[in-house]
Amino acid sequence: MPHPRVNFVGEAGSDLHLELSPTGPRRAAVAAALRDAVRSGRLAPGTRLPPYRSLAVDLGVARNTVADAYAELVAEGWLTARQGSGTRVAERVAARPRRVPRKAPGRGDGAVHDLGQGQPDATSFPRAAWAAAVRRAVTAAPHDAFAPGDPQGRPELRRALAEYLARTRGVSASPDQIVVCAGFAHGLRLLFGGGVLSGPLAVEPYSLPFHRGVLGDAGVRTIPLGLDERGARTEELASRPGTSGRHGARAVLLTPAHQFPIGGPLHPARRAAAVDWARGRGGVVLEDDYDGEFRYDREPVGAVQGLDPEHVVYIGSVSKSLSPAIRLGWMVLPPHLVGLVLAAKGLREAWTGVTDQLALAEFIASGHYDKHIRRMRQRYRARRNQLVATLAERAPHIAVTGIAAGLHAVLRLPPGTEPSTVKAATGMGVALDGLAAFRHPDSPQPHWDGLVVGHATPPEHRYRPALDALCRALPPPPDA
Repeated sequence: MPHPRVNFVGEAGSDLHLELSPTGPRRAAVAAALRDAVRSGRLAPGTRLPPYRSLAVDLGVARNTVADAYAELVAEGWLTARQGSGTRVAERVAARPRRVPRKAPGRGDGAVHDLGQGQPDATSFPRAAWAAAVRRAVTAAPHDAFAPGDPQGRPELRRALAEYLARTRGVSASPDQIVVCAGFAHGLRLLFGGGVLSGPLAVEPYSLPFHRGVLGDAGVRTIPLGLDERGARTEELASRPGTSGRHGARAVLLTPAHQFPIGGPLHPARRAAAVDWARGRGGVVLEDDYDGEFRYDREPVGAVQGLDPEHVVYIGSVSKSLSPAIRLGWMVLPPHLVGLVLAAKGLREAWTGVTDQLALAEFIASGHYDKHIRRMRQRYRARRNQLVATLAERAPHIAVTGIAAGLHAVLRLPPGTEPSTVKAATGMGVALDGLAAFRHPDSPQPHWDGLVVGHATPPEHRYRPALDALCRALPPPPDA
């Protein structure tokens, strides 16, 4: 009788899954199954077992079979039996600890200090405010919210996003131009994997390899532009061989507010050049506004989308502002692309949950999202300032480049020292990325040695130790 389910009716009132061997004596099978349940921790010390008569009925065996199995386990010390107290798991019996394989230091795999880029401080998630938003949103939601999901997204969220993005990012959009998605990568899959746009796609010479992988899976060839202190060289879209004309790029992907990962903004002239190219060639600018709200030295620069909503696809998400665990993003599309994206998405929403959409709409409309952004802006500004001050004191030969913004900073290293520095950091239990990990393999631009340091990820009490370990891994001054 393999895998019977037993209904315990004692103090716990819970179920226990017992696996009895289909062969051999029944008493031995019952004893072995109970022994395994105790050993694995499924039956905790002190748990009261059901009377042997009840268990015998549930298992379909004789009463004496269970009584003998109980007696055997009492004799072995697994169980205790006292008059008036029944049969219980012995208090001295401890579950055998599961063996967990040890992992080498590295991001997310047991590193002592996580300075990986792109993750907000998980300890700062606004649990109480978010839970309250969920309650209010679900209580007020119309009945149709719990029917099959609309692939465009809940109208409550699209209305809230249209107002918020216009107010904070200068985005020009009506709710009808917004399609809710599960994040930036999902947006890329819909646009290119769904046949809405096609390559080649011009890209910045440094970017997330994961995004290049998504594009590669869709058969899209990417063409890296140049990059300097003014941002991506968007003038190359119209002048550089291989990026214009019949065989050239049909779209360009940019991070204008805060180039990822180098860290500079796109110069106004180059913003205009990208929009002019898209308007003149019938192309599309894809604007990845991954952390546009987090500017610390001045007000955030508005979105490129506001310059030409007919030729810019604006993509954002809550991955940096709230949490990557909330799989919600949005695309603000030119009107002629909305239907194509919805056709690529399908008739029913398969990626994002209605409850999270309603909660985010309520979180924005109530003002709690703005409040959270302001709070985190102050915290991340302090984190970045602490990084800069620590380097100025302990490693003044290492420069922090880029603007004061976002959740990461780039540390420029002496030429040729990046690999050894990353290795040294790993040896000290510091998880971070070298700049080379983000370089486009076809970029003709010389590589800049550097470290991409996420200053938002560690909890507050772990940040100072992480900076100490980082400083110990940095190369010494040239004249040391």
